[in-house]
This record gives sequence, structure tokens and C-alpha cells, in this order.
Amino acid sequence: MGLMDKIKGELVDIIEWIDDSRSTLAWRFPRYQNEIKNGAQLIVREGQEAVFVYRGALADRFGPGHFELTSENLPILSTLQGWKHGFDSPFRSEVYFINTRPITDLRWGTPTPVTVRDPDFKMV
Repeated sequence: MGLMDKIKGELVDIIEWIDDSRSTLAWRFPRYQNEIKNGAQLIVREGQEAVFVYRGALADRFGPGHFELTSENLPILSTLQGWKHGFDSPFRSEVYFINTRPITDLRWGTPTPVTVRDPDFKMV
């Protein structure tokens, strides 16, 4: 990532995912060095969940809604990073958005056909 990516990261303090595909299961929010500002706005849409991951461990999660990210609403992440008196500097965390809507028309396949036997429908 270059200088422009870092500058862009300093200006953006809204974390959201607009899923146009309707078939993506998960999406990682792109952020320069995973730094998130204190007071950043998190927007989680209906049918989504936001998951914060710190050093490979699940830290916090948010359901649908609009949130201002502070140490008060990130208790696990705050404890993991050792913030005792709040924070004003950026904190590091990966943010993943998970699609929670049912996806029924997602096609998949295998190199060879899979035979499934069902007593009611016979071979499917």
C-alpha cells in the first residue's frame, strides 16, 4: 500500500459493506494496516453481521444497526489491547462482514457427480 492508501485511510471513518452481489458470504473491510479511529462509524445493514478479529481471535461482533466505535462498545477488543482509560489513537483490528441472509440459488459442483439417495424421491 502506498502513500495515497494511507491518506485515504486517514480520511475515511465510516466502516460499511454494500453487497451488490447478493451471493457473497463474507467480506473483509480494506483498511491501511487495519487501523480504525476512535469514534469511527460502523454501519451494519439488515442481513449482515460485523465481526472484529484481533490477532486471529474473535474480538467483538455487531448485528444490524449504526454504531460509534468506542472502548465502551468494544469491551473484548478493549481488554485484548489493554486499554484501561479509554483511547484516542487508532486501534488495530480486522473487520469482516458476514452475510446472514439465506442463499438458496448458489450453484456449486464437484469434478464428478455426487449421488444422493433419498427414500422418498429415490435418487436425486
